[in-house]
Amino acid sequence: MSLDQPSRRAFLAGSVVTVGAGGAYYLTGSDETAHDISPSLHSSDETSALGIDLARKPIVGSPDAPLELYYWTDFQCPFCEQFERETFPDLVRKYVETGDVRVVVITIPYFGADSMTAAVASKCVWEQVRDDEPSAYWDWHAAVFEQQGEKNSGWASAENLLKYTRSVSGVDADALEPCLADRRSELESEINADVDRARSIGVTGTPTFVVFDPETETAGSLVGAQPLERFDEAIDRIEDA
Repeated sequence: MSLDQPSRRAFLAGSVVTVGAGGAYYLTGSDETAHDISPSLHSSDETSALGIDLARKPIVGSPDAPLELYYWTDFQCPFCEQFERETFPDLVRKYVETGDVRVVVITIPYFGADSMTAAVASKCVWEQVRDDEPSAYWDWHAAVFEQQGEKNSGWASAENLLKYTRSVSGVDADALEPCLADRRSELESEINADVDRARSIGVTGTPTFVVFDPETETAGSLVGAQPLERFDEAIDRIEDA
């Protein structure tokens, strides 16, 4: 994979122009961490107005939020880790806790087999906890990012993911192990569908964000580990469109 600097562009026909780009990884073909967010998470079985299947995807914030922020991420992506450490906590406080924005987290494997393993594990964990203890998912999500190492070095292998899971209260590592073994093919198919949909709407790297107003169907995108100010600009443009 190569590191690139994307140009400004329109996200969809008739959409708001994307805000300036920052660090991101591309497909060929604050000091606080995300662990401190403690967000309200929920699930949905709907397909969103943007055409995103929300099933088995963690959604941070109120189901009634007027704006949606789609966040494509990879556990092996260092710019995703940077975003979650430096920007996401402030973004949650300013827009999610106030009920203005909900964040749809879409984990995709841009960096190979270990990224796919982590994405499958993410779906397993979310399915396990979403009905009774959804906040435990974010503890797990943050614990995995905290262990991030060099891409495809083995840090995100199934064995290591199980080890990290055992340190997270509310997530059953003994249930994760058979899910990874027995349901991998099924969940990989779902993840590949997420990748195909992402590509179809112009998402080519991680982290990528789309701010979307379902009422007006106006969208704007950001790419890379952007500071909060860039999200302020994107959200203001969508609200004013």
